Amino acid sequence: MITASRLKSVDFYRKIPRDLTEASLSGAGLSIMAALFMVFLFGMVRSFYHFCFTPMFMPFQPFTYHELNEYLSVSTSTSVIIDKSSDGDFLRIDFNVSFPALSCEFASVDVSDVLGTNRLNLTKTVRKFSIDSDLRPTGSEFHSGPATNVIKHDDKVDEESLEGAFVFTSDNFDKYAHQFPITAVNFYAPWCYWSQRLRPSWEKAAKIMRERYDPEMDGRLLMGKVDCTQEGDLCRRHHIQGYPSIRIFRRGSDVRNDHGNHDHESYYGDRDTDSLVKTMENLVASLPAEAQKLALDDKSNVTENAKRPAPSAGGCRIEGYVRVKKVPGNLVVSARSDAHSFDASQMNMSHVIHHLSFGRMVSPQVMSDVQRLIPYVGSSHDRLNGLSFINTDDLGANITMEHYLQIVKTEVITRKDYKLVEEYEYTAHSSVSHSLHIPVAKFHLELSPMQVLITENQKSFSHFITNVCAIIGGVFTVAGITESILHNTIRLMKKVELGKNF
Repeated sequence: MITASRLKSVDFYRKIPRDLTEASLSGAGLSIMAALFMVFLFGMVRSFYHFCFTPMFMPFQPFTYHELNEYLSVSTSTSVIIDKSSDGDFLRIDFNVSFPALSCEFASVDVSDVLGTNRLNLTKTVRKFSIDSDLRPTGSEFHSGPATNVIKHDDKVDEESLEGAFVFTSDNFDKYAHQFPITAVNFYAPWCYWSQRLRPSWEKAAKIMRERYDPEMDGRLLMGKVDCTQEGDLCRRHHIQGYPSIRIFRRGSDVRNDHGNHDHESYYGDRDTDSLVKTMENLVASLPAEAQKLALDDKSNVTENAKRPAPSAGGCRIEGYVRVKKVPGNLVVSARSDAHSFDASQMNMSHVIHHLSFGRMVSPQVMSDVQRLIPYVGSSHDRLNGLSFINTDDLGANITMEHYLQIVKTEVITRKDYKLVEEYEYTAHSSVSHSLHIPVAKFHLELSPMQVLITENQKSFSHFITNVCAIIGGVFTVAGITESILHNTIRLMKKVELGKNF
């Protein structure tokens, strides 16, 4: 049977009766110093370590770390692993880019990659808004309209009908555009292949309409033409960037806006003589209905689909998103049309990037919470935002602007295996080059096969208690040894003074 006396024999902490102990001033002072030193080690040991061993060029945060704070704070470990994305084989690209000198009429967003994918003029997830040269919006969303088949032209050229359209110049354009209820104008360039194909049909149609509706006697319709190589200022004033461009001006509804430009329509239909004559007949027939403010629902669907509002300014803001395969590829913005020609020397692909990011959109609140824990995360997920890339005069013409982007995925995992955030960060290097063809704005995409994994480290309570006990026990033991040496030294010195020898 185990008795109380036997249990007392295993007591490691046997007590000395208080009457047999002796207090001293040196022991009291050392005890106070030991207590203060414990607090110092408990509260400031890590700051002391940083103060002593941190290089001078690295920032020092004085006395802010301690055992308790370190236990409560978040520490992470970073590793690089093979990309194990949960978002599949496709990557979403969100963008919002303004082009002050590219018309929405011809602006095209294209995607291609090394696997042979080549998607042109994406419209389903892309929106366009006309802007002026100062990036200010000039109207509602610009709609490109439904895709049409190959535009029809006349097969045979009748040389006898090549002089039927009225010739407009900068001096007489405004006069006649305000004189006639409907003015149809062909803005062309003599070197343009499509302008050359349109010319005989336009001249023949203009001659037919002049015979039916004499401009001097009837006064309802005038068909004319503008040579943009001779009347460059007039063409620029009406934001002509592709040739030929057919514009329809209406008197009365054709009011100048705040920027001094006319609102008008563009014609994108067939360019054979019969189609042009039919379109002009419908325009003339619509005049009484317009006067009574009636809708033109009874007109031909072909004609209505062929006419759409022309861009009210020469710039375009393009926003939306596209999905691309996770392989090297390109996102290209350019002027594109299957029935127009472009003067490469006049194309200006200057642009301002309002937003460009990859992957799922991360809300500002979530990103702010993550950056409070891990400050360096999220600093490069929108690196190009707010930057301008302008083609200045000293660069010359035919300038393509290119951006080389290297994209890496980053994931942050909490201690409970919860995915806090998943985002893509990228580096960007931009350059300009002279193009042999139509200048473009090109984004080269290089996706890394690796991803950065940031994991929150698990901190156990036992580790915290062990550190605290180590501080208390170590200081207590060292203080006891120090006090014993000090006490015995003082006693020895007193005995020497009294002349006593041992």
